[in-house]
Amino acid sequence: MNGMCAYYALPHPPLLIPEIGRGEEAAIRETTEAMEQVSDEIAAIKPDTIILITPHGPMFQDAVALSSDNEIRGSMIRFRAPQVRFRTDIDLALTKRIISLAEENGINTVEISGKSAERYGVPFELDHGAMVPLYFINRKFTDYKLVHITYGLLPKTQLYKFGKYIRRAVEETGKRAVFIASGDLSHRLTKDGPYDYNPSGEIFDRDIRMFLENGDAVGVFAMDPKLVEEAGECALRSYYVLLGTLDGYKFRGETLSYQGNFGVGYLIMRLIPEKDSSGKEGETLNKEDLLEQINSNASREFLKRMKDKNPFVRLAGESLMHYIIHGEYIKIPSYATREMREQRRGVFVSLKKYGELRGCIGTIQPVTSNLAEEIIRNAVEAGIRDPRFMPLTMDELNELDISVDVLAPPEKADRSQLDPKNYGVIVRSGYRTGLLLPNLEGVNTVEEQLRIALHKAGISPDSPYTIERFKVIRYTGDKDD
Repeated sequence: MNGMCAYYALPHPPLLIPEIGRGEEAAIRETTEAMEQVSDEIAAIKPDTIILITPHGPMFQDAVALSSDNEIRGSMIRFRAPQVRFRTDIDLALTKRIISLAEENGINTVEISGKSAERYGVPFELDHGAMVPLYFINRKFTDYKLVHITYGLLPKTQLYKFGKYIRRAVEETGKRAVFIASGDLSHRLTKDGPYDYNPSGEIFDRDIRMFLENGDAVGVFAMDPKLVEEAGECALRSYYVLLGTLDGYKFRGETLSYQGNFGVGYLIMRLIPEKDSSGKEGETLNKEDLLEQINSNASREFLKRMKDKNPFVRLAGESLMHYIIHGEYIKIPSYATREMREQRRGVFVSLKKYGELRGCIGTIQPVTSNLAEEIIRNAVEAGIRDPRFMPLTMDELNELDISVDVLAPPEKADRSQLDPKNYGVIVRSGYRTGLLLPNLEGVNTVEEQLRIALHKAGISPDSPYTIERFKVIRYTGDKDD
């Protein structure tokens, strides 16, 4: 039978390889035995292609990376085992079809080849997220080609959709394929593990196993972002793509092994689509239901979060969600304060995702009739129209930290009157204007503040320019903030 023949979630601890573990691998013998079992199953399937998605290849913020050359090589030299080498043919036809389907449907991809890798400043080689599973497979079966994918930091529903297009490409090209989602669960299971211990690690590992075993894809997508961040994992995005390849199927997960005694969760699981009465895989779900449920759950959870925020942050968050869903600005809600309804001020709305900037847009002087409208407009601009980032999607909302800066009127100043912790700065030269908010992480001196503001404005430090300073009231979350 052609098409997707098997689906696996596999870990990638290098010490599983005897040349690297040098005896330590005995402590995770169950993981080794389960990896051998998976390799036997793949050898019995005899796939044309193994499709493997990894966290450790070339990583892009806004795109999925696919190795796109005739062959790819790698070695375990980083792990003091240079004799462990790999050379694998790439399934270029299938890779190109996956890229084509993804791009046609609005999912950004990057083709990494020997030539393009240098341009992007990334290596063109197999990473250990791919090599560890392939080490065991290659001892049983080598007559396959590889599709080597590194997930990007895309919204999770985008990664799910990418998985759908992988399966469609397999079906269209008539390949016989196996899918492997490479990734380790929590890295924070023990105090002597590779990262600081966090009790969220055990909870994450327990919950992700439960959701997958029960075929609960919605549960996987609804996991608490804070729990996920605290767990310190690298598998979840691989699993989003894996679940996309199972789109439309009811499925169950069969755990072949799970160990965490080195402080990292190593899960080996087989995902099994349900069969219909004829023994064929049956598409028993409405294909749009899952994404609708994911977005519906995300919106409910986000609204619940926002109710506990102060009115400024709540309005910014709810206006952004309303625009994503309905494509229109929200009306001023009843909880907006008298100050928000009557005052006119410049406002900046800043969005951060996992501590990294995800959007920031604002106005120095007010351009709407009141503070509430200023927040509504600038929240949408920060989330949808900041040219540095892709527009926000629904499933990203619960991963955001939102802050609202309400600006006092700026006043003229010179260098001696600046203080980056207490005052923001505006620099002007001709039609060029640059603004930097106060009290930003990593901006500790007046020189740094001016340099960044001038750079943002495209003003040379040697050009004449004027300086203004301003204070802000910053709202970051709690109702009493």
